[in-house]
Amino acid sequence: MEKPIFSQEPRQDNDSAGHESLISGWSIEVMPRTAAKIDDFRTLLPAGTRIYLAHIDGTPLDDMVATAKRLHAEGFPVMPHIPARSITSRDALEDLLNRYRSDADVHQALLLAGGIAKPNGRLSSSIEMIETGLFDRMGFTNLHIAGHPEGNKDIDKDGSTTEVDKALLWKCDFASRTDAKVAITTQFAFDATCIIDWAERIEGLGVTLPIHVGIAGPAKLQTLIKYAISCGVGPSLKVLQKRALDLRKLLMPYEPTDIVGQLVAYKAKNPNSIISKLHMFPLGGIAPASGWIGQYSN
Repeated sequence: MEKPIFSQEPRQDNDSAGHESLISGWSIEVMPRTAAKIDDFRTLLPAGTRIYLAHIDGTPLDDMVATAKRLHAEGFPVMPHIPARSITSRDALEDLLNRYRSDADVHQALLLAGGIAKPNGRLSSSIEMIETGLFDRMGFTNLHIAGHPEGNKDIDKDGSTTEVDKALLWKCDFASRTDAKVAITTQFAFDATCIIDWAERIEGLGVTLPIHVGIAGPAKLQTLIKYAISCGVGPSLKVLQKRALDLRKLLMPYEPTDIVGQLVAYKAKNPNSIISKLHMFPLGGIAPASGWIGQYSN
């Protein structure tokens, strides 16, 4: 198992409130194939850590459900990705949710449109899945939706935020009508200013949902740049490109210390901000990611 390497800077005392607020209740994302490499998640994660189960198109449903069942048995709440465009029909969605509920006691979900261009069926958005009423009827207690601090050109092809904002406000209205707790989980980014500006902008629109900010865990710089390009990370990619020009940093593993420190400081000064929690994408491995945030939590 890869041994994590860390170089954490000490926290400032006046940021302690922001640190406690953001770091407490952090979550992490895994896939069935990466989860299979971990013998027991209880050796890596604090009890009760929420684990998002990422859906990669083509992954067998049996593998997804089996992984959720295993993580639940180890004592972790599981939040699987539910990608609308990968689901062939309303009946297929109902079958999927039934399996998660009955086999793995799942009652949380991250609702996504999904990354494939052409839907496999009639469902093409998280709104359409919500409108089926299945999540409420089956007693899902936590529903998270995707947030896009750097925009989403798949939705707003003109580079604006018109359609993304409209969908977000619709989901805020839904949050007032459902018994489930609704929150926003974002794609990972590398620029704290970009995240903060976006959070303040949508809050100005009337969004009150808590934001779980996606951050990338420790990894080689080349690995992060590859993932950032494939996942459509926008302006904050420049942070990585600038780092790549510094030969001293090029050879060192990336750690999210700077971005987390800036978010913690912002939260300390703005305790009522809807920026709420951190969500870890372990792009360089689950063990290094959990080790880094475990050290940062102390």
